[in-house]
Amino acid sequence: MKFWKPGTSTPGEHLNEFDRANEGETQCMVYNSMESYSISQQRLKLPIYQYRTSLLYLVENYPVVVIVGSTGCGKTTQIPQYLHEAGWTEGGRMIACTQPRRVAAVSVAARVAEEMSVTIGREVGYSIRFDDCSDPLLTKIKYMTDGMLLREIMLDPLLTRYPVIMIDEAHERSLHTDILVGLLKKIMKKRPDLRLIVSSATVDAKEFFNFFSGKNTVNPQLDNRVAIMSIPGRIYPVDIYYRTSPVSDYVISSLETVWNIHMNEPEGHILVFLTGQEEIEYLIQLIAEKVAQSKLHPKNWKLLPLPIYSGLSPEQQLRVFTPVSKNTRKVIIATNIAETSITIDDVVYVVDCGFIKIRAYNPKTDSEALIVVPTSQSSANQRSGRAGRVKPGKCYRLYPEEAFHEVLETKSTPEMQRSNLAPVLLQLKAIGIDNVLRFDFMSPPPAKSMIRALELLYALGALDDGANLTPNIGAVIAEFPVEPPLAKMLIASGQLGCSEEILTIAAMLSLQGVFTTPKSGKSNHDNSKRKFSVHEGDHITYLNVYISFLKNGQSQKWCQQHNINFKAMQRAIDIRQQLEKYLRRFKVPLVSAEGEAEKIVKAIVHGYFHNAASLHNDGSYRTLRSNHKLSIHPSSGLFRNPPPWLVFHEVLTTNKEYMRDCTAIESSWLQEIAPHFYQFKHNTLQKVPS
Repeated sequence: MKFWKPGTSTPGEHLNEFDRANEGETQCMVYNSMESYSISQQRLKLPIYQYRTSLLYLVENYPVVVIVGSTGCGKTTQIPQYLHEAGWTEGGRMIACTQPRRVAAVSVAARVAEEMSVTIGREVGYSIRFDDCSDPLLTKIKYMTDGMLLREIMLDPLLTRYPVIMIDEAHERSLHTDILVGLLKKIMKKRPDLRLIVSSATVDAKEFFNFFSGKNTVNPQLDNRVAIMSIPGRIYPVDIYYRTSPVSDYVISSLETVWNIHMNEPEGHILVFLTGQEEIEYLIQLIAEKVAQSKLHPKNWKLLPLPIYSGLSPEQQLRVFTPVSKNTRKVIIATNIAETSITIDDVVYVVDCGFIKIRAYNPKTDSEALIVVPTSQSSANQRSGRAGRVKPGKCYRLYPEEAFHEVLETKSTPEMQRSNLAPVLLQLKAIGIDNVLRFDFMSPPPAKSMIRALELLYALGALDDGANLTPNIGAVIAEFPVEPPLAKMLIASGQLGCSEEILTIAAMLSLQGVFTTPKSGKSNHDNSKRKFSVHEGDHITYLNVYISFLKNGQSQKWCQQHNINFKAMQRAIDIRQQLEKYLRRFKVPLVSAEGEAEKIVKAIVHGYFHNAASLHNDGSYRTLRSNHKLSIHPSSGLFRNPPPWLVFHEVLTTNKEYMRDCTAIESSWLQEIAPHFYQFKHNTLQKVPS
């Protein structure tokens, strides 16, 4: 392991000091750096407290307040409480605070409820997809994902219950956050009493200031009635260490780095950044194996690996905050969710793989894919800052310093400029934005992406020839808390007589990680999945897993035996119940296919006909929409016996572009179900020209 700290004589020389302890470090590991104080004392000691009066003055006098505050300064937990204490929630009103991720909404709500000495779900609540833990009569402060506030706008376009709305983590520029910012700017024309707080952990306030003050935007409105406040955080110095050369496998390098820290460095928990669930579970497995094979720590310290990613249940996510015994060192292995969305006080060491997994849409090939790309300099700095919360820390970047300066972009591209816009445009249409092309986007999306999104919505039957929402399909699928193709699949299932099965498949597709990686390795993971596989494909495989789970009494032991994520299956049951309510609401008949797989597959085609591909002589597939080359993912049940035709759920890009969640189909079904989209020409099925 060769790390180099810039500023030292030569690469490698600093390694002699690898086990040197920092002076003044405490000798205990803590959950909360101020846990010895009462909660009221902790609140008073947060950096934001000294700005309380100034903040309330600005909110009273300015329609928009942009707050720049480093992670941990207290802005997320304290600002809604300050507003509540100042009387903004009187008369049955409520403060809304949005988060880009559900784990943040849940964990922050729990913390604020604790600070206010109230029960979660009453005075303080949260609202995330498929889980609303709030009371319309009692709740004063509600934390929610930005997508849930968008859904509230569909029901209450002026958000009349909220005197103040706080858009937190705005620097992440998520798809829903950017849409919310644009909508709130319109709402404020009708509601001059509404106050908006835009909170960011990075110094990019100028973008938001320009947008709301009317500079560089389509519709100047608020002139100079925008205030900016900067709040410093409690940041200790962090030593940055780089690799002297690129690593071939950053998961293995993460293991080696974690182990070196554990064996040689003083007390302090470790935070590792990886790109996704599979990598995280793999590293946890490797750590467990390393612990089993290695000698004990000199001080008999234990190593406790804990995952944190969006696919976990709220209960699992909150485990990273749980206090541990003095002789236990936590290794928190996270996606970029831990950059700013959550604050873990007791981290002293950070290991940064240098990559991030994003969803990117290519309008030329008309495909959306999960791809792993280098993180940005801004994100890398956020990651390293996690090590300086309670004492001087260390960050180990698994890439050379020149890569930081020459490869990493300054900041990440906003999701609005790299996403499939069909769900966004559908929601805007449902809210009443007729001319979506003229919507005041903070970062205007590419025109090709807009056109492709409108084309897909039209093909799904959600828009008519005038680009208006169709009452029977468009207005209905806009209400569903799932992507438009999945909603269309659910609606079609009633007429096809398979809604019970499609409900289950839709719930399973809404999960992240049904199967777990066993200690015996990834090959056994794939073998576990094949036990449930059928020749029709992966969607029916998910159906079989769910049915077997129920038949075996929802047993956790059964899940362990078959390498199935027990918590994910429990969540699937909850999601299915929620989706069933939507079907009942829209009077979609609840019927079973009674074993007729063709009905189920045809319902899937109703939603995903645009993701059709055919097998070519070279063994690869080509999409019918753009003749784009793809391969079946090795984890698919169809990998060993590829069918001539299939539809897929999504594309994952690694060393190749893989189709995930595939189902075999008949080519004739495409023209039968989507004749407006496909036609036979010269005995070949082709996409109808746009």
